[in-house]
Amino acid sequence: IIRIIAYTKLFTYNSAMDIFAWFRRPSPEIQAAKALIQAIDRGGIPSNPAKVNDIARRLGLEVSRSAPMSDTIERIRTALKRSSSRRGSV
Repeated sequence: IIRIIAYTKLFTYNSAMDIFAWFRRPSPEIQAAKALIQAIDRGGIPSNPAKVNDIARRLGLEVSRSAPMSDTIERIRTALKRSSSRRGSV
């Protein structure tokens, strides 16, 4: 009986922690944008402007096909800064 009670308490605590972790997890759009910016900061150069535009659009930005990729990347950086300030995390 003691094992059942201990298991139940452990299971309940872990389930609650999983729920809180879910709330702290960034959205897939934010994760993709962060991965893009981190790759660029490490010296990478995006080879496909359509992917950069797609990430920007999924963040809710309006992007023209003729917009320079550097401008789009700066707008993504700004959007990430806004989202991290709202969430209270970087």
